[in-house]
Amino acid sequence: MTKGKRAKGRGQREEGKRSTSSFIFLLLLLILGLFSLFLLPSSFFPLPSYAISAQLDELQKQIDDLSRLRQLSEDATTPLEAQLKDLDAKIASAQKGIDAAVAENKRLEKELDQRQTDMAVQYKLLSARIRSFYKRSYLASPFLLFLASDSSGQLTRDLSYRASAAQKDRQIIADIALESAEIENTQKSLAARKSQLESLQAKLDTEAGFFRGEVKKAKDYQASLSGQIADLTAKQQEILSARSGQFIASIGDSELADDVNASIRGFRENAPSGSFAVFSFGGYTHRKGMSQYGARGRAQSGQDFKTILKAYYGKEPVNKDTSGNINVSGYGSMNFEEKYLYGIAEMPSSWHSEALKAQAVAARTYAYRFKTQGSSICITEYCQVFSKSKSDNPPQAWKDAVDATKGQVVEDVVTYYASTHGGFASPIGWDTTDGSGGGNFTDKAYDKLGGSPWLYKAWYTQGYNINSDKCGRSNPWLNDFEMADIVNAALVLTKGSSEEASRITPISSCWGGNPYSHDELRNIASKYGGISSAVSVTVTQSNGSTSQVTINGLNLSGADFKKAFNLRAPGRLSIPQKGFAFFNIEKK
Repeated sequence: MTKGKRAKGRGQREEGKRSTSSFIFLLLLLILGLFSLFLLPSSFFPLPSYAISAQLDELQKQIDDLSRLRQLSEDATTPLEAQLKDLDAKIASAQKGIDAAVAENKRLEKELDQRQTDMAVQYKLLSARIRSFYKRSYLASPFLLFLASDSSGQLTRDLSYRASAAQKDRQIIADIALESAEIENTQKSLAARKSQLESLQAKLDTEAGFFRGEVKKAKDYQASLSGQIADLTAKQQEILSARSGQFIASIGDSELADDVNASIRGFRENAPSGSFAVFSFGGYTHRKGMSQYGARGRAQSGQDFKTILKAYYGKEPVNKDTSGNINVSGYGSMNFEEKYLYGIAEMPSSWHSEALKAQAVAARTYAYRFKTQGSSICITEYCQVFSKSKSDNPPQAWKDAVDATKGQVVEDVVTYYASTHGGFASPIGWDTTDGSGGGNFTDKAYDKLGGSPWLYKAWYTQGYNINSDKCGRSNPWLNDFEMADIVNAALVLTKGSSEEASRITPISSCWGGNPYSHDELRNIASKYGGISSAVSVTVTQSNGSTSQVTINGLNLSGADFKKAFNLRAPGRLSIPQKGFAFFNIEKK
């Protein structure tokens, strides 16, 4: 019966091992299969019909596959984790048994040591008795005892004693021999048991390590997929960053170019009926400090450079010692006033002299930090534009503005500036002739008085240069279907899951990826109140921001609409503002 149970137990264990091995084998095949999707050459997969846009496209088109693969891996790992949990319980039980057996072994070994010590004492006593026994057996005969005895009673007692002593000696000899054999057998048994326990412990550690290793590999794989998915959704942030402008645009040495199709006049004259256009108030601006077109408008309205600087920075300039040199990237050290500042190419020299002076002080103040710190200043719009050719041969009007304001800086202020703030600036608020934003504030904005073509503009180029890439579009106008698609994007971004929102990117070969089609996005947005056609639009503005957009009765915050627009609008359309949303939507 016992043998049969043991055989059955072994069979169950073998079956369990085969089952576990099969499961692990299948899991490994699955993991290898999942990894193979990324190891196979790109030619193995059919390319989408639209063009692929380098890394962004390669990553974007895998987002669904990554999510699916992660789910498959998690589904495969779940039973393994459950099995590992069960295994841990068995491991704990087996470990407890092994620990108890090891403790019992140690107790038996200690007991065995004591028995061997005791037997050594017995052996010494036995040796003495054996010598005595043999003496009595072979050296003392009954006849001699008879002659030595005084009486028959004494003889009888001597013979009886000797027989009893001999019997005890024989018993002790037998007991010691038996004990010796038992000790030897126990030693062998303990040694075998110890070896078996060590083997069991090693097997237990191996099995537990294997399972834990497989789970760890699966978890690491899932983590890598999660990392890739997180990276993919981060690409949406790259799109937002690209459409918000890579840097703040200033004017440069010449007037900004206008674009009829991006203006309200061009929209009203040339756009088809029912079209929509999103017009930004200013573009590629932080709205901090001085508006260059605003400074021109103020100068043309009679303000001097100190008044202009105080309006935008809250302070008039003071005199500082600006003698000496500044380190300029790519050119090394040069005279601060008569070389570096002469080469600042941030405002057309044909502009009003007071605007030029305000620009000279703003540029000097901005660079003065670098000079005093001994650090190099870059020569692009990331700092402020410097032209070596202009420095070598400065236009007279600009040279005069620098010389007239020599040494003057706005103290304790970082003098930010940009071409156009859109009628609202920090810290002054409304940059208008009456300081308010009521009515049609663009008509009284200093940006307009200065002639900025960016005060109220629809953007559809890659950069601020009119000749930059337009992604095949000749205008920024949207039809009712395209505007509805942006509304649906906003609804999914604000109300949908992160997975639903992950494919909201532009349908355009310029951006690549795996964006939703219009129909796919509309189907997802339907459960959040999505629309198929934009009919009506109302925009609410307050204090230099767009607070609400209402399309077909659906209310969206200005920030949410801006985000959806910059993530989903076709081509290069954008609202190029950093950190705020100030725009309007026109319908023809």
